[in-house]
Amino acid sequence: MVFSDPVFLFAFMPCCLLLLWAGGWRVRNQFLIAVGTVFYIWGGRGFVLLLAASVIGNHLAANRLARWRTERPAAGRRLVQLVVVLNLTSIGVWKYGGFAVAQTSALMRAAGLHAGATVHLALPIAISFYTFQCISYVIDVWRGTSQPAPKLTDFAAYILLFPHLIAGPIVRYADIEHDLLTVPAHRYDDFVEGAPRFFWGLAKKVMVADQVAAIANASFDLPYGHYTTASVWIGALAYAVQIYFDFSGYSDMAIGLARMFGFHFPENFNRPYSAVSITDFWRRWHMSLSSWFRDYVYIPLGGNRRGPVRTYANLSIVFLLTGLWHGANWTFIVWGLFHGACLVIERLTGLGVHGTPSWAPLRRLVTFTLVLLGWVLFRSRDLPHAMHFFYVMFLPHGGPIPLGLDLFLTTQRLFWWAVGISVIFMPADGQIGRVLTYRSGRSADALRLAMVLVVAPLACMYALSSTFSPFLYFQF
Repeated sequence: MVFSDPVFLFAFMPCCLLLLWAGGWRVRNQFLIAVGTVFYIWGGRGFVLLLAASVIGNHLAANRLARWRTERPAAGRRLVQLVVVLNLTSIGVWKYGGFAVAQTSALMRAAGLHAGATVHLALPIAISFYTFQCISYVIDVWRGTSQPAPKLTDFAAYILLFPHLIAGPIVRYADIEHDLLTVPAHRYDDFVEGAPRFFWGLAKKVMVADQVAAIANASFDLPYGHYTTASVWIGALAYAVQIYFDFSGYSDMAIGLARMFGFHFPENFNRPYSAVSITDFWRRWHMSLSSWFRDYVYIPLGGNRRGPVRTYANLSIVFLLTGLWHGANWTFIVWGLFHGACLVIERLTGLGVHGTPSWAPLRRLVTFTLVLLGWVLFRSRDLPHAMHFFYVMFLPHGGPIPLGLDLFLTTQRLFWWAVGISVIFMPADGQIGRVLTYRSGRSADALRLAMVLVVAPLACMYALSSTFSPFLYFQF
């Protein structure tokens, strides 16, 4: 089930809210476990058992670690290492097992040896997101920066909270601990501020991302001999708009939904296409993932405290893992290494700092171009496909736009694509989502009213008239 699915919009979400307001606030955590389980089973089916095992195992381990932190520190260190390894093994087997077997088979064939059968494992929905949340919870309890959940139901509600269960943001337990353990006092205010944010995200998904997706897919799916320079640049720009509006739209919907249930999620995007460097981009894009890798990988590796060479190595490791986190494909690995190399170069040259404001427009253009090239790697089927895309992008191939792409360049899609591209040129501090959620005053109230009375019905009409379109980050 996805947030833009009519079943969710007109049945699941209204029923959840009605039941909550009809008396469910007193047992909110238990209620969230129940509806979160239904929500997960809708798409995850039997993998809910793997999720349940992860919840129970990490909760028990955290409670033990809270006691051993002072009583048996040596045993505690071994236990936290074991828990982290088990969590990562779960991701490794389900997400990368088939990829590892395929690469091993390819090496064996190259060496003239007989390769075994390939392995195809179904990917459990949301395993990357909920496993990272479990790891952060266990480590924070061991570090003493967070207390273990008082009851299993409290921790289960944190993981099974359906607004962030499937595709983030990666919310840490400490971020919503107070919300989990107390009944919200300002329920009406939370609803008034959360509902417009949800519909703003829905509009970004169904009115922009889904419309532009048809253009991006048509471009990337063209046969090799049909590419022209115009068609590949159209595809790259369309995908840049699609992935931003798709994922930031999901994050807006998650933040708005959570707010309606009394939870305050951290922001996940901060106008990333306004970045003036790749360093700046990663402070703005998928911020919950960036901060997770910073706090649980980069800093434990030594961060920038052990000299420049070690710093560059740490950055490269972090972005190699960032690429791997996104999927078992060489395109994701090279995409991560590409961004890591950009950050290393910016450290070496000093380009990672903001610099003088007069250079900001040029720096934004260069940064966006680099991000765009990265998205080509990210979206391509495989590395040869990406290399061919780059070849046509930079060595002019003229001719008309291929028919396989031209058919999708309808007036409606071009309009929403133009709306999406315009976000690149907007002021860096323009944040409609944050105004809807946090700002007070007449202008903010008027924007919320317009969002509910105008944008919400229009977005729902698009959702009803469109075919099933899962969020891009569901696959991760």
